[in-house]
Amino acid sequence: MSDPTPILECKGLSVSYFTRAGEIPAVKDFDLTVLQGEAVGIVGESGCGKSTVAFAIMRYLGANGAIVDGELRFRGRDMLSMTADDLRDIRGARIAMIYQEPASALNPSMRIAEQLMEVPIHRDGASRAEARALALDVLADVKLPDPDRIMDAYPHQISGGQQQRVLIAMALISKPDLLLLDEPTTALDVTIEAGIVQLVKELSARHGMAMIYISHNLGLILETCDRVAVMYSGEVVEIGRVADVFEHMRHPYTQGLFASIPLPSSDRHARPLRPIPGQLPLPHRRPKGCNFAPRCSFAVAGRCDQDAVPMRQINGDGHEVRCVRWDEIDFQAANANEGISHVSPGPVVLEVDRMRKYYEIKDNSFAALIRGGAARYVRANEDISFTAREAETVAIVGESGCGKSTFAKVLMGLEQATAGEVRLHGKDISRLPIGQRSPEAVGILQMVFQNPFDTLNPSWAVGAQIARVVRKLGGETDAGRIRSRVLELLSLVKLPADVAHRRPRQLSGGEKQRIGIARAFAGNPALVVADEPVSALDVSVQAAVIGLLGEIQAGQRTTLLFISHDLSVVRYLSDRVVVMYLGHVVEQGSTDQVFRPPYHPYTEALLSAVPIADRSVSKRQIVLGGELPSALDPPAGCPFQARCPRRIDGLCDRDMPPRRELGAGHKILCHLGDDVLMEMAPVFAGAAD
Repeated sequence: MSDPTPILECKGLSVSYFTRAGEIPAVKDFDLTVLQGEAVGIVGESGCGKSTVAFAIMRYLGANGAIVDGELRFRGRDMLSMTADDLRDIRGARIAMIYQEPASALNPSMRIAEQLMEVPIHRDGASRAEARALALDVLADVKLPDPDRIMDAYPHQISGGQQQRVLIAMALISKPDLLLLDEPTTALDVTIEAGIVQLVKELSARHGMAMIYISHNLGLILETCDRVAVMYSGEVVEIGRVADVFEHMRHPYTQGLFASIPLPSSDRHARPLRPIPGQLPLPHRRPKGCNFAPRCSFAVAGRCDQDAVPMRQINGDGHEVRCVRWDEIDFQAANANEGISHVSPGPVVLEVDRMRKYYEIKDNSFAALIRGGAARYVRANEDISFTAREAETVAIVGESGCGKSTFAKVLMGLEQATAGEVRLHGKDISRLPIGQRSPEAVGILQMVFQNPFDTLNPSWAVGAQIARVVRKLGGETDAGRIRSRVLELLSLVKLPADVAHRRPRQLSGGEKQRIGIARAFAGNPALVVADEPVSALDVSVQAAVIGLLGEIQAGQRTTLLFISHDLSVVRYLSDRVVVMYLGHVVEQGSTDQVFRPPYHPYTEALLSAVPIADRSVSKRQIVLGGELPSALDPPAGCPFQARCPRRIDGLCDRDMPPRRELGAGHKILCHLGDDVLMEMAPVFAGAAD
């Protein structure tokens, strides 16, 4: 019989950080109870206090952080009165944590074996032989191939997905009662993420662990958790069973989160995303009354801006909400944004014809110089062919290492193609370095980068940075016209004119990305490459930036190459999709063609890996085994055959598949027969149909 005592109880927990500017109240009045074997998700925007809660539970807030009020109990024991020795006995052994970035959580100077063996040796007094045997067992539990090789490797010698599995093994080696997961899959590809999520669910069920899963990804919460707590500005604003919160959400902020994410039913022309207006308030400048009131379209003066709002019970199953109007609001009647108008594509702007990019690997060791031998090559891009038309959005998708960014570098002139052609407006630029391109040629081909925090000069005002592009690429010399153009571009990305005088540190992440977009459009480009432009942003900011890109593209008839691993965003934004695997284009076609069967088996697996935050949608589960092969030593035959669940032995592992036309521009690189392709079932069923 299971222990009825909750694993964790937080009652009225308040956490503050103490700085030279005074006390910063990060978390206020946080309540949460977690039972044995239960999985609870915590969701919300960056800065809402999710990670602070996790570190408070671990009692690991740093020198300037402290729990200033409330109760914190682990299996009935008061953690706030525990000594340092008591906490040391609990941390790692009874409560374990898996961090967001595996590369920074592992010691780069120690082999994996030493890092795994530390816990049983120093905590449990195990011998080195016992500790190594235990470490090998737990690596097998997390389904890492060749555990002996992994044990002897340093962190940099294994992939990101393998590093994350090592962190999970490290957390599980002491069989903890409570596992905290802080965005554990954010940095991983969707296929690796799907495997990690499935693994965590299996291990939790096997060991009876309780879990607190911190994530901004509502789809992951739906797949992994029993209950969910929605946080906003340091407070829980809604909590309940996943089914209740996802289907009968009652807080305007929860509604705003769901309206900001691209679900299968989203349509940029008919049902566009609706970003939450405004920004999260600073912890020491929270408004009076409801923290969300300044951003809430349902707020009523005199009611929502008066006293602190308590949690209110909605039903008897623990569904609670922090809103004075939760039973009055008609969310269905809320006005939706106007959709983006359909835009007919124009003539072909970009033609990629059998483009290849190889990198030669030279072995300058003494032994290699003596024996000689043929040069070896990393085949980053292999026979890339597709077109993009005026006013069209073409998405390029695939896992890390598939060759997406290499192609972008060739297109931008940062690398030169090995073979084939890349024609922009009919002119081959595949071997034309950016230093040899004219300002006009550079101006018509621009890029929006992934991380808005690293792409702006911190010492320059953002207006000056945009003005520099106007001068360099637009050829403008008149100061008045330059200033007018800068203000016009700021208006284009929906920022006020006074932003021109601010430096990047004075802007939010979403505002910085808008500046990046304004700078990219300053030279009136014909083609913009957007390389993961929203992956570093919160869901609401992401929705605003996605909508902005769509509006600007439609208005200026710009061609957009959208590089992404997020197939939900790709489905929402793109007109056509190019799927890449290990340097090859394995499928391409219109968005409707690629997202409905027949699929290439890799596309099928990619779609299955997408977390969907919609309980009305069912999804076939396809978890790929293995890792992406090396482009230095690709497998024989089909590039995907080593991981393909539909592989035909003796054919797929021997011969390169033909490129087949399935009709109306839908092409795949596959050996599967027409009968197999035509009988493929949809990955999604329900609202996605």
